[in-house]
Amino acid sequence: MIEAYLALLRENPTIPTAAQIADRAGYSVRSVFERFPDLHTLRVAATDYAFGQASDQTWTTGPDGDRQARLGIHVERRAQVCEQWLPLWRALNVNKGASKDLQDRIDLIRKAIVARIEVMYGPELSTLSDKPRRQTVLAIEALVDFESWARMRDFFGLSFEEGCAVWIRAIDSLLPPTPADS
Repeated sequence: MIEAYLALLRENPTIPTAAQIADRAGYSVRSVFERFPDLHTLRVAATDYAFGQASDQTWTTGPDGDRQARLGIHVERRAQVCEQWLPLWRALNVNKGASKDLQDRIDLIRKAIVARIEVMYGPELSTLSDKPRRQTVLAIEALVDFESWARMRDFFGLSFEEGCAVWIRAIDSLLPPTPADS
């Protein structure tokens, strides 16, 4: 049912109904509510599932390699996550006002993105004092946001590779020089 919910979100930006989810999953509406007491619980479960999937996609490689290799790995993985999970991200944001659970998930996702940035660009960020370091991390986080990716792909019509190139160039320009011993 979770996969049916996610597939429906990818096809149409409107929040799917229980009947649509049941139909896609090959179950009755009653079966949906036997597994989930309400659609909110299904949304939370789908978010947890997606977060696990995205974390697996993102953390398969560490911060090894030189600056350009780390930039390429980080950006490509982040772009793949944005491609796959943008519809769910939008649904989360539509429903977050009515749900502390969903707001907590959004906060968790943002913290995970920040943590990944700090790991991938640790050598460069280590050369900055606290305030400039935080400002740089937050600028990169804003840059690699889901909606940033959507604007490049949907509004500006960039290909996946062109979008990645934009992010790589922008992140590279935000980071201080890599220390000589890295």
